[in-house]
Amino acid sequence: MKKSSKKQIASFKQMSTLTMQEQFFSQLGSTQQFRQLFEHLPGISFFAKDTESRLMAASSSILERFGLRSEAELIGTVDHDYFPTHVADSFVRDDRQVLTTGESLINRVEVWYNEHRLLDWFVTDKLPLRNSSGDIIGLMGTVRNYEGRKSALPYSQISEVVDYIRRRHRGKITVAEVAQLAGISPRQLQRRFQDALGMSALDFLTKTRIQAASDELLNTDRSIAEIAVNFGFCDQSAFTRQFRNQTGETPLRFRKQYGLPSPVK
Repeated sequence: MKKSSKKQIASFKQMSTLTMQEQFFSQLGSTQQFRQLFEHLPGISFFAKDTESRLMAASSSILERFGLRSEAELIGTVDHDYFPTHVADSFVRDDRQVLTTGESLINRVEVWYNEHRLLDWFVTDKLPLRNSSGDIIGLMGTVRNYEGRKSALPYSQISEVVDYIRRRHRGKITVAEVAQLAGISPRQLQRRFQDALGMSALDFLTKTRIQAASDELLNTDRSIAEIAVNFGFCDQSAFTRQFRNQTGETPLRFRKQYGLPSPVK
């Protein structure tokens, strides 16, 4: 009887606490007031989309990046309005995964060129948005750039290696070489990369090279074999294999699909 009473009391307290929370939030008028908090977090941008991947909200930093004067100009637009097609396609694929499965994508590392056409990488979180009935009505997310997190652990432990890879991704780079640069063993380096980025140092190098090579496939008439060698791959076959692993398609198909006329094989 005492156990039952204790459970009833605990249940009552829980209900009372939830009611208190509901009453508090009901006074806000607009829950978007919480967005002001994100505006003051350095190096972090936020966004929200509906189930069609149309942008419904974004931080001022994203508006500036897109060259927009107000959020009203953003509402209803899509990633394809702002990014190269192949980049926007990858964003939308991630959106569909979150919207379909209802599972969040956390610390999604994306390497591509920033607004200055410089190689850079970003860490993205995407979470489903649900209505009061629990139905998914869209998604929300944050974007953190490398420079914004450079001084924060565990990024600071590998920042020198990341900078080195960003500068010299065209040349021959080994894990042992960059581990020596960081003053740690290759095993420690791999573990720290995994902790910070969810991938190994070699995977990060490969991802960096593939993204840079993608830009050349779209904006030059160099042959695929030449691009492969220029970005540190031993031959075209190795490049094609890694490219397919990263993008789901071959370099030739990628080049044809995203607009370079008369691609050189």
